[in-house]
Amino acid sequence: MNILLLGYGKMGKIIGEIAESRGHHIVGKINIENREELSSLDAKSIDVAIEFSQPDAAFENISWAINRKIPVVSGTTGWLDQKPAIESLTMEKGTAFFYASNFSIGVNIFFRVNRFLAGLMKDQNEYKVSMEEIHHTEKKDAPSGTAITLAETIIDENPNIKNWKLPEDAFKSENDLVITSKRIDPAPGTHIVRYQSEIDDIEISHTAHSRKGFALGAVLVAEWIIEKNGVLSMDDFLSF
Repeated sequence: MNILLLGYGKMGKIIGEIAESRGHHIVGKINIENREELSSLDAKSIDVAIEFSQPDAAFENISWAINRKIPVVSGTTGWLDQKPAIESLTMEKGTAFFYASNFSIGVNIFFRVNRFLAGLMKDQNEYKVSMEEIHHTEKKDAPSGTAITLAETIIDENPNIKNWKLPEDAFKSENDLVITSKRIDPAPGTHIVRYQSEIDDIEISHTAHSRKGFALGAVLVAEWIIEKNGVLSMDDFLSF
């Protein structure tokens, strides 16, 4: 399989190593310093693009590939206000776009645990829910995309929770879920969901020990997405 890497930072490099170890060929390694090389690539020879870049580059990178009917697997966070436009373009061009805030199989199991717990807790009004996420200092967006996914699930399951907020946000209410973001090296990613009351606390957490789980998940999805069409997610991949 011929893979184009859109974004070649730490994640892109690990993805490339794992892809090559699985017998795939990397046809391009594009970052902000060599983006002009896209014009010299033969789009028809590219089976799939894996996009892990920066929030301000994601939309342009993904659009470039989708316009050429190249399936895209994206894990960049912090640009999702533009995601509906990419989804419309995907359907127009008849190709595939796969987005996940986190490609780790363990994290996606954690998403399911979070949804189950949120459903159990929706009538337990004595508990206050909050969240904490910790990442390395190179991560640009806060809160993380994974934290936002967790928060949106809690909001979906619990009608008492109306919004998620950052600690510094003004006008927070009792019905807001507060997400605390910390940037500490070399942490690759920790997410903690807490339900606290005067009597006791309930806490679930996921801690990544390296980026390899995220990178392997992205490569496995890239292998799976070939010959598929439409807007896809980890629920489709894992058949949740």
